[in-house]
Amino acid sequence: MAVETHIEVTDLRLAYGHREVIHGISFDVRRGEIFGIIGPAQSAKTSLLRCLNRTIDFTPDTHVSGSIKIDGQDVRKTGSVYALRRKIGMVAPLPVGLPLTIYDNVAFAPRCAGLTRRSALAPIVERCLRQAALWDEVKDRLNSLGTRLSGGQQQRLTIARALSHQPEVLCLDEFSIAIDPVTTMRIEDVLKELRREMTIILVTNLTQQARRLADRTMFLWNGDIVEIGTTDVIFGDRPKDRRTYDYVQGIFG
Repeated sequence: MAVETHIEVTDLRLAYGHREVIHGISFDVRRGEIFGIIGPAQSAKTSLLRCLNRTIDFTPDTHVSGSIKIDGQDVRKTGSVYALRRKIGMVAPLPVGLPLTIYDNVAFAPRCAGLTRRSALAPIVERCLRQAALWDEVKDRLNSLGTRLSGGQQQRLTIARALSHQPEVLCLDEFSIAIDPVTTMRIEDVLKELRREMTIILVTNLTQQARRLADRTMFLWNGDIVEIGTTDVIFGDRPKDRRTYDYVQGIFG
């Protein structure tokens, strides 16, 4: 059975002013997989995610070339950038809670899309909070401020909010950097379930997290791809590039 390509990146280059940070990389992400991206700091991992959903457009004096296609459609030629960002959910390293109730945090995006009836919003809120493994902890206080939750709960609320517009792709950028190991493992379990419904791109500095979750992993270094491979290859004894072995073994980085 052929594996379907969901995202296709071809000769992608990104420059901030005259400084090029992504140097003509090409790769694909398959539908329904967890695709890990690892690499040292300043390797342009976050910049790559921002190119996917065009939030890079908010940064002045950036220059992007090459193509990123989702379902065959070039993201830079899409009719609506807002529709693109609804298609690609994004979770940042630190929880970014809106100064709203837990309920309204999750209902925010559906309301912006024109859904206003509470009878329609309530099932969405419950579904997303369940998907983020948060429902049982907050179901009796949905009208409390989301910013009063613990850090781990706020990060799961961020995931619930990202899921509220039913994205096809979920991008996570160092989602566990500010939360405890127990909460991290809970979210990892959530991601394993979500892969049945969407494609997940996981940027992480924790190589063992990529090893636990990713079907395939890309090692990005200084804006270049060193290697892409399955989990058993990248984290095994014989990756194709010695730098990959040294990085995942903690010899550098």
